[in-house]
Amino acid sequence: MSKKEIDEITGTETTGHEWDGIKELNTPLPRWWLWIFYACIVWAIGYMIAMPAWPLINGATKGVLGYASRANVVTDIEKAKDAQQVFLTKIDETEVGDIVKDEELARFARAGGSSAFKVNCVQCHGAGAQGFAGYPNLNDDEWIWGGTIDEIYITIAHGARDNADDDTHISEMPAYGADELLEKDEIISVANYVVSISGGEADAALIGNGAEIFLDNCAACHGEKAEGVAELGGPALNNAIWLYQGGIEAITTQINAPKHGVMPAWRTKLSDATVKQLAVYVHSLGGGE
Repeated sequence: MSKKEIDEITGTETTGHEWDGIKELNTPLPRWWLWIFYACIVWAIGYMIAMPAWPLINGATKGVLGYASRANVVTDIEKAKDAQQVFLTKIDETEVGDIVKDEELARFARAGGSSAFKVNCVQCHGAGAQGFAGYPNLNDDEWIWGGTIDEIYITIAHGARDNADDDTHISEMPAYGADELLEKDEIISVANYVVSISGGEADAALIGNGAEIFLDNCAACHGEKAEGVAELGGPALNNAIWLYQGGIEAITTQINAPKHGVMPAWRTKLSDATVKQLAVYVHSLGGGE
């Protein structure tokens, strides 16, 4: 029987192992730690027997207790849907303008509308509904087709220039330059006039002539004072809010060959209750009339 080697410095027995002159001290783990470790092993084996544990191709072992957290989640979701259905049914049966008169119903509609907006609308209008070039900002009080809750509902439901919906909003600005309805110098004069009434810098010599051309060609859709005509989808031009861009060059380009955006008619893609919730949410952002 070999004699145990004791380390001279620590007085601890060594294991007999040595690497490059370095010897390992024999310091066993505390008994209490070992017993806890063994208990954890026993617990793990028992858990694998009692609970779903081993992954299979189409699921996992069921375990002798038959417990399934997914089943609990499904049950909880069904309960939540049942609770929501009371409000959804009421929203379905209520005119969108009357939803905001019931604070509890309006609160539910705003929450549901916010969720639906994040799924269906942020791609064009942005996560904060701030809009992008060609996609309106929904936070301000400028509305191409009107900002009352009923008008917002109609816009969401039927969209704009969506050929699949017979009741979609339609407004086509003439291509005054491309179709030779106005001369180039006339278009430049109108652009200077529009810039001037929106607070921008324009050529004073062209504003007067531009105002006359505007009244003859543009006022029918944009209003005599360029205040906009929501019934025709003519946006206001007398402020610094632009669907595309402001400035002489950008406005000249738009008059010459206008861009026409398209918004889907959501009534064919979403339930009427969801469209109403979206209308309530958008109206609540701060710019609704």
